[in-house]
Order: sequence, then structure tokens, then C-alpha cells
Amino acid sequence: MRAYLEEDAIDLLRAAAERHRGHAALSQVYGLVARNLGDMTTACAALSRAHQRAPADALIAHGLARARIEAGLPAIDAYQRALQLAPADGAVILGFAAARFAERDVDGAIDNIAAIVERQPLWLDGHATLARLRGMAARDDDMGSYRRALAQMPQAAALWQAWLATLVAAERFTEIPAVIAAARQAAPATPGLDLYEAVAADETGDIDRAGGIFDRLPYDDNIAVIIRKVRSLLRRDRIVEAAALAERSTTLAGGNGLWPYLALAWRLLGDPRWAWLEGDAAFVQVHDLGDTIGDLEALAARLRSLHIASAQPLDQSVRGGTQTDGALFLRIDPEIRRLRSAVDKAVAAYIAALPPPDPTHPLLGVRRRPVRFAGSWSVRLTDGGHHTDHVHGQGWISSAFYVALPPGVGADDDAGWLTLGASRALLPDLQPLRRIEPKPGRLVLFPSTMWHGTNRFAAGERLTVAFDMARLI
Repeated sequence: MRAYLEEDAIDLLRAAAERHRGHAALSQVYGLVARNLGDMTTACAALSRAHQRAPADALIAHGLARARIEAGLPAIDAYQRALQLAPADGAVILGFAAARFAERDVDGAIDNIAAIVERQPLWLDGHATLARLRGMAARDDDMGSYRRALAQMPQAAALWQAWLATLVAAERFTEIPAVIAAARQAAPATPGLDLYEAVAADETGDIDRAGGIFDRLPYDDNIAVIIRKVRSLLRRDRIVEAAALAERSTTLAGGNGLWPYLALAWRLLGDPRWAWLEGDAAFVQVHDLGDTIGDLEALAARLRSLHIASAQPLDQSVRGGTQTDGALFLRIDPEIRRLRSAVDKAVAAYIAALPPPDPTHPLLGVRRRPVRFAGSWSVRLTDGGHHTDHVHGQGWISSAFYVALPPGVGADDDAGWLTLGASRALLPDLQPLRRIEPKPGRLVLFPSTMWHGTNRFAAGERLTVAFDMARLI
């Protein structure tokens, strides 16, 4: 179990690093701890000093490159130095591609990964990254690297599995049956093919066939299979079975991902435990921050400059828009830092207003100090854009902050509004519990396990920031 004592260590490390400025490892650790606390100015300075003292240390060089890209600083040169020291390190190679993408060398980022995957067809992280980059750049045949690699190595079960996993993450379920058929012919022992067949059938409307496969699939303690089986049971209106399976599985590793489905099942069953799980008024809070973050238009301009992609990410809920890459709140841009400062205060107020701790509850059972961000990003939706209903099962508290909105949103109907408590792709007749009107400067905070989505709007731009607070156990 981690102690999360970085706040207690940072002053000691600062003093030690200042006293022993020639000690590379001390400066490195000081920089890494500052990075964990979100102080990227300090992190970059300390890691730069460490790199100057130990220019041949590959880990320090990589740490500096990563800190610079996270801070929003030019990082290509730093990654090139790291690559000279660790030319075969996959994390450094992928970071270099991210740095090129961030500095708008989209073609260079894609071509570099593509060339390496061509030489090393079993590099699964490379395939997944290449698919994501090609998708964000709106390139044709974004999954083509899998196809080409399998033409060379048709018996490579790991490649078939990776391709199928990427298709599931992208929710491209109609493409899955053809890949399964090819895998069964070329590598019939590939694990998981029955599961992928059931998932594809379930998500494309063939729920009875999917259910037949799920009913005979062993699941043991495999949370991924259990979640898919629960989804199938809900779709087939076997609500009691879905609830029972989810209830006895929440304590397994990864079992936090079952609470969103329990919320749906308990609502459908009229089970009073739903009120304990999601019904407290303190669980959803609205904070208007417009007066505390300065010029919203300056923030909007900064965010627009970060939307480099041409299309939505493959594995996110965004439809008809783009999403920034990397951890937004680690950037040192003054507009971002002002927003983060206001968000810090709002999150502290949210936590202070929560009911007492309850170790059995997915929101109330999490330690409340220290507070860490698990991720932060911006989404820019345009004409007809929306978010599909989804959850952030690995987070603790999730959010939506509105920066710019289309004219007229919220005036006459709920176009562009945030919806909570519905999973319309799974249960189309179950209505949202709450709809929240977006307003520039408004922040909405809610449990990460709560279903949320965004209604379509006709035209214009809907620019938001979102983040998750980390679930620290």
C-alpha cells in the first residue's frame, strides 16, 4: 500500500537537493516528487539539473523529457537525447511520438511508430498507439498495422487478441466478427475468441445469441468477463441475476467497475440500496467558478490551441469532436494554472460536504487525503457532437467544466446538457436521473461511478474541461 507522503517529503528533498546540488540522484527524486504533486516548474528545473549532472543516465533523460511534455514545454530535443541513451525503450519511443504530435508534427509522429511496428510486428503497444494516432488524425485504415503484421505472422495469437481489444475499446463491434473468423482459421487456439464473439453480438443487438455464449462462458474472478456478463443480463431483462452477480463481485480486484451496473439494477428493482449508493444530494454538486478564474475567453483560446487532433479518440466517449492528449492540469500555461487553482478549492469543498466515511461505499470509502488528479483533459464538440453515456470506473470524483457554449444552448431545451444516471445504449428506456444546464464557468462534480453523458446539440462549439480525482485506497 502506498503511503502518499509526497507533501511531507518535498521540503526535505528540496533542502537536500539544494545542499548537494551536484548529486544527480537527489535532484532526480526531488523532480519526480514535485511532478507527482503537480509542480511542473520545479520538476522540470530539478530534472534538468539532474540531467546536467548525469548526462549519460537514460532514466533521468527520459524523466526530463516526460516532464517537459507534460508541462506543455517543447520536448522533442529532450526525447531525442533520451532516445540516444535508450534507443530500444518502448516508453521513450512512444513519448517521442507524443512530443512530435504535441508540436504538430502529426505525420512524423505516425510515420515513426509505423516504421518501428513494420520492423517489430509483435510490438503491441506500438500497434495500439499507431491506431490511436491514425484515428485522431482521421487517417484511413487506422487498424492497418494489425492486418499487415498478421499477414506476416498469422499464428500470433497475441496480435489477434490485441486487434480485437482495440476494436472493443473503439466500440467498432461490427468489425469484430470478421476478425474472429480470420483468427479461428489462422490461430484457433487464440484465447478469448468466444468472449469477443459474445461482446460483438451483445453490442450489435443480437442479445439472445450473445446471452447463450455468456451463459456458458466460465468467468471465475475475471472482472472483464463479469462486467460483460452483467451487461448481457441487464439487456435480457434478467435484472435480479445481474444484480446478484455484480453484488458478489464488487470486492474482487477491479470490482469497482461493477458499481455503475448495480446502480442501474437497483433502480430497476426499486431496491432502497440505490439511495445509499447514488441518492445523497451531496454526491452531485454544481460550483460556478466564473468569477475566480479570470478571462474565460483567454482560457478558451488556450484550450483551442491544444486541440491538435482532427477526430475523436478511438477509445473515449467523444462523438463529433476532439480531445486533448496528456494531463491538462500539469501544464504551466497561466490560464490552465488559474483554472486548476479554482478547481482545487471546489474539489476541497465537494469533499468537505460529503457524508461520513463508509468503507463499503465506492465514493465514501476512499481516503480523502491527500487529493490527487488521475487525469485531466479538454473536449471540443462541434455540430451534432455529444458524449455517449459512460463512467470512469478507475476514478473517484469526475467532472465537467464549461468554458464556451453554442449560442442558445439551454435556452429552450436540453440540447448540450449533461445527463446523469442513464446508460441509453444499454437500457434505452431508463431515463436520466438528472439533467444539468451547462453555463460558461460552471463546474459539475459527481462520483466517477455515476453514468454520465451529453445530449446532442445542433450547431456551434461546446468547449469543456474534465478531470478525475484519483481513487486512493
